[in-house]
Amino acid sequence: MRLKKLYPAVLAMTLAVAGVGATVVLAPGASAAAACAPAWNSTAVYVKDNQASQNGHNYTAKWWNQNESPATHSGQWDVWIDNGTCGGTTPPTTPPTTGPTTPPTGTKMAAAPYIYPGWGNPPAPSTVVNATGIRSFTMAFVLANGCNPVWDGEGGLTGGVHESTINAIKAAGATVVPSIGGWQGNKLGPNCATPEALAGAYQRVINAFGLTAIDIDIENYDEFENYTVADRIVGALKIIKQNNPGVKTILTFGTTTTGPNSHGVRLINQTRALGANIDIYTIMPFDFGGGANMYTSTVNASEGLKNQLKSTFGWSDAQAYAHMGISGMNGLSDQQEVTTPATWTQIRDYAKSKNLARFSFWAVNRDRGCPGGGVVSNCSGIAQSDWEFTRISAGF
Repeated sequence: MRLKKLYPAVLAMTLAVAGVGATVVLAPGASAAAACAPAWNSTAVYVKDNQASQNGHNYTAKWWNQNESPATHSGQWDVWIDNGTCGGTTPPTTPPTTGPTTPPTGTKMAAAPYIYPGWGNPPAPSTVVNATGIRSFTMAFVLANGCNPVWDGEGGLTGGVHESTINAIKAAGATVVPSIGGWQGNKLGPNCATPEALAGAYQRVINAFGLTAIDIDIENYDEFENYTVADRIVGALKIIKQNNPGVKTILTFGTTTTGPNSHGVRLINQTRALGANIDIYTIMPFDFGGGANMYTSTVNASEGLKNQLKSTFGWSDAQAYAHMGISGMNGLSDQQEVTTPATWTQIRDYAKSKNLARFSFWAVNRDRGCPGGGVVSNCSGIAQSDWEFTRISAGF
């Protein structure tokens, strides 16, 4: 997240992938008798979990692809999974002429506002859970000691206030998504020399806390605008997804009022080009030098992201929305943009109506009223009840 003014250490697609006539194939899976899925078609577009058959074998797509033969692209690091031999009657080879009308299943996550232990008078997780019904938190921030992941860039990964907060969140019946990166600080992306080394650092975080999702908050000139580092992050997330298919990977980045800027567009395109199979692309619709109407600006930014995802991946509207997230800022932003509880409710209802995958805000620490208090760490700067934004978010 941004918030560079509030604390010192971590304040906080060019590819025309599918042509106009491209077809997304949503083939049914093989039956218990291992009947063959529809025959692979070189002109069809396949997305994650689609199935096809070729040369008497069934295959499942790991990510978006077109004209990549399953028979020759089913290795450990390739696009298809070989499900073994199939037989019986093969369904028709003609692909459907329309894309899916419903989004993929299993992508949507519980709303997960940011919580930052050790900063801004952090509340007890049980207090917030019991008062709001929230069932997940995003925890800031994993930074680096060399290529080793550590909370806040100091101490360690386990044994400190972050681990005790994670344990308290779990004890309250909620889950945790770590946020890796942020606006400032010594980050893993620039410090790990290769995608493999960076993936190893991410894996240590996953293993330490038994995680089912990780959020990479990619910002600033050292990661978001440094294309060598940005590509390293994308490559590392590809490895994480290959080694942990059940772990959701999230990229979080800034936006303009009309959608991703040139760095964001390139980042999205690179995730396609490198085959990273990212689950969720989350924008931060604040601190974008405008936004007098934060609802309108947030919707416009989100629609811009949707259009870019459609362009890059050949997705339908529903598919694009199902891979999107919003991470806002409650109350006053660094640039004095104002998001009230009423506005946040509108934004939540938009996100919910479009079946977005992720919904978050910065931060639970600030989810208390202090009208006229300015942009500070322990309250929102506006009039509100305690945990009001969290309660609204829980309705996502």
